Amino acid sequence: MQRTHERTEAPDTDGAARDETAPDWFRFWPLLLLGAATVPGTVLYFGGQWMETPAMQAWRTVCLAVTVQALPFLLLGTALSGSINAFVPARVFSRVLPRRPVLAVPVAGMAGAVLPGCECASVPVANSLIARGVTPAAAFAFLLSAPAINPVVLTATAVAFPGHPTMVAARLLASLGTAAVMGWLWLWLGRAEWLRPKLRHSGHQVGGSRWREFRAGFQHDFLHAGGFLVVGAMAAATFNVAVPRSVLDAFSGSPWLSVPFLAALAIVLAVCSEADAFVAASLSGFSPVARLAFMVVGPMVDLKLIALQAGTFGRAFAVRFSAATTVVAVLSSTLIGGALL
Repeated sequence: MQRTHERTEAPDTDGAARDETAPDWFRFWPLLLLGAATVPGTVLYFGGQWMETPAMQAWRTVCLAVTVQALPFLLLGTALSGSINAFVPARVFSRVLPRRPVLAVPVAGMAGAVLPGCECASVPVANSLIARGVTPAAAFAFLLSAPAINPVVLTATAVAFPGHPTMVAARLLASLGTAAVMGWLWLWLGRAEWLRPKLRHSGHQVGGSRWREFRAGFQHDFLHAGGFLVVGAMAAATFNVAVPRSVLDAFSGSPWLSVPFLAALAIVLAVCSEADAFVAASLSGFSPVARLAFMVVGPMVDLKLIALQAGTFGRAFAVRFSAATTVVAVLSSTLIGGALL
């Protein structure tokens, strides 16, 4: 039996057979290669020139300043939040706070005086308090009061307004009043579906390592809140660059418009509560009541805080809570400032 050997030729991969199966765009690979080499360079060239304009340099400066200014206090807040979650037993809160939520709200508001941090620190702490069983109304009162009435802020206010102790007292009373009213409003009008906190766990797990839980909680809170902090800082920098100085001068002469204008300015500038008194003192063309509103609204409602609240508790909560807090803070500043200043 004779075997016949047939020779099988491999297809020509360099000839027309490849051209028939290749996609149409592959035939224009020289143009694609040229575009890949030139387009990124062109974008970087013109984008680099645009980023070096005075407006963009100012934008970068403000954005970096807001972020760096708030970052240490965000670290403090997330560290405190992780410590509360891992090391503090839940029974501690039930013993310290009154059982009746209506009484727990002002107590939690006054407790905000012990945390020397800004609004970035208060959000993760309030989230941790809710995870440990504290009523949300009391946690929110703490969230609002902590960055506004702590000793560092009140001392900075006294330094920024030398010889005016009534400004310090007015800030203390207006901020504490706003925090208590907002806590009571949540008890009255708040709904559970508005609040969707992203809770990682509820305290120490039996048999687990407390330090491991602390590290996990700290890492989660810091990375989660840090992203929203950057978003808020970018929005604040955009307003600083886009709004001219002449707009400030136009509102300073109106006693009716100066208060809501400085309240809105505090929201978009997003100045840390430890430094906002010096900014308010520099706005000498505005009335004392308007400058008080700037210092009361800023630590409770600003762009980075709204972003942090939205990322922590949900967008539905952040929109409603921030709007209501702004109204209550402006009214509280107007009433208390009108009586004391």
